[in-house]
Amino acid sequence: MALPLYLFTGPEFGKRNDAVDEIKKAAKKKFGDVDEHLFYLIDTSFGEIVPVLEGGTLFSAATCVVCKNAELLKKADDINQLKKWLENIEKASKNGEEISSILILISDDISVDAKLEKLIPGENRKKFWEMYENEKLPWVSSFFQKNGYKIKSEAAQLILDMVENNTEALRNECSRFFVCFPKEHTITDDDVSSILIHNREENAFTLFNQISNASESAEKRFEAGIEILQKILLSKDNSPVMIIVGLASCFRKLVLWHKINAGGTADATTLKSNGFSSSTMQKQYRNAARIWTVGQATAILAVLASTDMETRSSGTLLEEVYLQKMLYEIVVKKGASLAVADYNE
Repeated sequence: MALPLYLFTGPEFGKRNDAVDEIKKAAKKKFGDVDEHLFYLIDTSFGEIVPVLEGGTLFSAATCVVCKNAELLKKADDINQLKKWLENIEKASKNGEEISSILILISDDISVDAKLEKLIPGENRKKFWEMYENEKLPWVSSFFQKNGYKIKSEAAQLILDMVENNTEALRNECSRFFVCFPKEHTITDDDVSSILIHNREENAFTLFNQISNASESAEKRFEAGIEILQKILLSKDNSPVMIIVGLASCFRKLVLWHKINAGGTADATTLKSNGFSSSTMQKQYRNAARIWTVGQATAILAVLASTDMETRSSGTLLEEVYLQKMLYEIVVKKGASLAVADYNE
C-alpha cells in the first residue's frame, strides 16, 4: 500500500506548490470532493491536526491536510501520534478499507528531524532547490514569451535582483506586468522600476531584507522596518501570524548559515546543499550574519515565539504594539526582551 504521507522541503516554493497541487488533483480525480485543510505547526499543535486526519468529513469523500513548518515536528509525542496514525492506516488497508486521508508535510528548510523523515517512504520525499544562476534569466524570458511578451535582458536581470529566487515569487511578480501592458510590449528596465519598485508589495521577507542591511545603522534599519511593517499591516496579507512565520523562517536559516559557514569557510556545494544556492541569498545572509550572532539569532526565534503568544492572547487591539516591540527587540536589542511598558516609554 502506498502511504498517503508526503514530505516536501526546500526553498523552491513554486515547484513545491505545484507538487502539492498534483496530489490534490489526483485525490479529486479518485474521490470527487476533497476536504482541504492548511495548518502551520508554529500556530497549531500536531495533536490538534490528528483528529482532522482521523475524523474525515460528512460532506466530502476524502481529506487532504497540508502542514507547514514541518521542521518543528520533532517532539516524541508528535512523532508517536504520527506513527499511530500510520499504523491505523495500515490496519484499515489490510481490512479492505479505502484510505481517504492524505497528509502533506511542508518545510522551507532542506531537512527535518531524522525520526520524522524515517516514517516517510523515499518516493514520497522530495527536496525542491532554487534555480541555478544560469537558469534564472532563461526562465524569466521564457515566462514572458509564453504569455505573449518580450523582455530586455537588463530588465529581466533587474527583476531577478528584486524578487526572491523561487518560481512562485517570480511568477507572481512577473504576472503583474501582464495587467499593465498590452501583449507584444517589450518590458524595459524603466517598466520594472515603475511596477516593482514604486508599487512593490511588502511581506515578511522584504522586511527581513531591509532589517538585515548591514550598511545601515540599527536605528535606520529599525525606522525602515517600521515603515515596511505598517505597509504589511495595511495590506490584504496583514496577518501577524504570517509576519512572524516568515521572519522565523529567515532567522532559522540564519542560524543554519552560522553553523555551516563559521569563519566564512563553506564552499559553494555546501551552501547550495543547505538551501543557499543563489548569490542574492548568500549576500543577504552574509550581511545578516554580520549583524546577528548565532546566539542572537536563536534568541530572536524565542522573541518571535513569545510575540506569537502575545498577539494571540491580546486580540487585535495590541497587535501592532507587540509587533513593533518585536521589531525593536530584533533590530536594536538583537534578541534581548523588552517589556511593553518600557517600549511605550
